[in-house]
Amino acid sequence: MKPANSTAIRPDLSDKAARFTESVIREMTRLAIAHSAVNLSQGFPDFPAPEEIKRAAQEAIARDVNQYAITWGAKAFRNAIAEKFGRTQGVRVDPEREITVCCGSTEAMISSMLAIINPGDEVVVFEPFYENYGPDAILSGAAPRFVKLQPPDWTFDPEELAAAFGPRTKAIILNTPNNPTGKVFERAELESIRDLCVRWNAFAITDEIYEHMLYDGARHISPAAIEGLADRTITINALSKTYCVTGWRVGWAIAPPDATAAIRKVHDFMTVGAAAPLQEAGVVAMGFPADYYEKLARDYLIRRDRLLGILTEAGFRCFKPRGAYYIMTDISAFGFPDDVAFAKYLVKEIGVAAVPGSSFYRHAADGKNHLRFTFCKKEATLQAAAERLAKLKARV
Repeated sequence: MKPANSTAIRPDLSDKAARFTESVIREMTRLAIAHSAVNLSQGFPDFPAPEEIKRAAQEAIARDVNQYAITWGAKAFRNAIAEKFGRTQGVRVDPEREITVCCGSTEAMISSMLAIINPGDEVVVFEPFYENYGPDAILSGAAPRFVKLQPPDWTFDPEELAAAFGPRTKAIILNTPNNPTGKVFERAELESIRDLCVRWNAFAITDEIYEHMLYDGARHISPAAIEGLADRTITINALSKTYCVTGWRVGWAIAPPDATAAIRKVHDFMTVGAAAPLQEAGVVAMGFPADYYEKLARDYLIRRDRLLGILTEAGFRCFKPRGAYYIMTDISAFGFPDDVAFAKYLVKEIGVAAVPGSSFYRHAADGKNHLRFTFCKKEATLQAAAERLAKLKARV
């Protein structure tokens, strides 16, 4: 029997959840499906993952590797992560004390922030930023301090960055190569960040999930490889993007032993552990030779240039990315009141989904003239987008 007062006012919900919206990126994918649009919004490849890792996952399941792995990651997988990080970035890592395997880079990020942040701490965030970082700060109890990356080269003002640090700063969040801009942070920039982290005793939390997608001579440098920064860097990464398995949700955090101990506790009670058979496949992925990553970058360069041509022909002003697999565009020429209105028109009337630029900024007005497109798509998808976007030229 229902209580007589079942329609009375219910308990209050969390103030935290009221301070951010659902993911705009994932919302655009749902709109793309609803309107049968070409999805250039969400950054998932629409081509197959490597056969070797798919087969390794299948074989692990067949071998009954179907129960819990060690909470912070299967030993063989942690060993493989440490070996690859040493091979590609020259940073030695202790897999027993410095690696936590998580349910994707998303969980690795929030577990890391919850592990180091106390209410009232501040985190420095470059904007435009990947949309998760704002809610992550709120959920962990931190106050974000934003520093602008300025187009067209997405540089930052060193004085503005220095002013964002202070006695309450606990961490700076870096994403290099960057989503949504494609910026690749250079050594001198990382060294200036190092100096501020040392001065204010702060962590650098660095999301390096696009580390192998580099163009035009750009080189990825992990902040952990910068002298004086390794002992205060938390490096986030995952299988998702590099190996075309965004649905597997297997990521990791590499951090100094004391931070790792805290991250592992948060991770344990948040998700227990990542999928055991997929970690077995991760061992195979970590062992891929250098030519896999070289071909990955070459193939993405072709896709980048293809989409740059499509967008430019359709009337967009494009900011050429040096890394990752997104293109930020200026939509001023189309005469729409803002990015959201244009994105909805684009998906409903033209049949192409992109992400409104405002979702990457604290203040929506700062992104109202931008849309982000992704080029992690097969040629047939890009061709379909080209045919649909050609209809836009009449409005320019």
